[in-house]
Amino acid sequence: MISKQEPLVLGVGELLWDLLPSGKQVGGAPANFAFHANQAGVKAFALSAIGNDVLGTELVGQLQQHQIDHLLPIVTFPTGTVEVTVHEGIPSYIIQEDVAWDHIPLTQEMLDLAIQADAICFGTLALRNIGSRDTIQRLLRIAPSPAILLFDINLRQNFYDRPLIEDMLNMTNSLKLNDDEIEVLIRMFSLPEDVDEACQKLIAQFNLRLLIFTAGAHYSTVYHQGERSYLDTPQVKVADTIGAGDCFAGSLIACLLRGMSLSSAHAYAVHAAAIVCQHAGAWIVHNNTHD
Repeated sequence: MISKQEPLVLGVGELLWDLLPSGKQVGGAPANFAFHANQAGVKAFALSAIGNDVLGTELVGQLQQHQIDHLLPIVTFPTGTVEVTVHEGIPSYIIQEDVAWDHIPLTQEMLDLAIQADAICFGTLALRNIGSRDTIQRLLRIAPSPAILLFDINLRQNFYDRPLIEDMLNMTNSLKLNDDEIEVLIRMFSLPEDVDEACQKLIAQFNLRLLIFTAGAHYSTVYHQGERSYLDTPQVKVADTIGAGDCFAGSLIACLLRGMSLSSAHAYAVHAAAIVCQHAGAWIVHNNTHD
């Protein structure tokens, strides 16, 4: 058990190497979420699995170097990799299958963290295999009732379907999605074409406490317990958008857990994500902008 002197958040799921033309970088949305939540002033853990290989050892080294707490059991599958291409700042991905993070074992240490967690973030990608899906669902079930359970939907390739999304929306209380993903959900759930109305319908249908909607370079809207905050996206020179949404979610939730108002937390998240967009990769330091 850890001492709860500050809010505790968990990013559970994929931890991997993004293989970019410029070289490899640490990736995986839940790990990015943990990195940026830590930057924004809370205790954050990355929960995943690695292979017994050089890439796994290097991932552990990166987490240690950036002072990100982690639980990474070693399994008999290779450490995950993703081939990333970037066109005009927008990444596309080829995600390797049957890798370590598809087989995250449930450990007592993970259970000990989950029963104390103030927030748990996960996405559809790590639900594609029954091994990791079972682990994630068990952690969600034992989290305290006030905890933010963030389904960062993160639709990739063919690794999702309506039954999976519906099941997870019924298990969680918070949702993050972007402008591409809302279009999928509008079709999937026959939602109103208007984005704000679609978000409000999702909140009502699934009894969500928090919904984060990001529309890239245009704007973002956050709905939190009856409040709504809208902000235009600052115009910056974009290197790439890798990890920007994860930064937004991790920053926002960390700020809310630290007692900031919705408008202040939203402003911080927008600013932090803009910093990430101006640099290559996801793990960009921005913590000199809070407090």
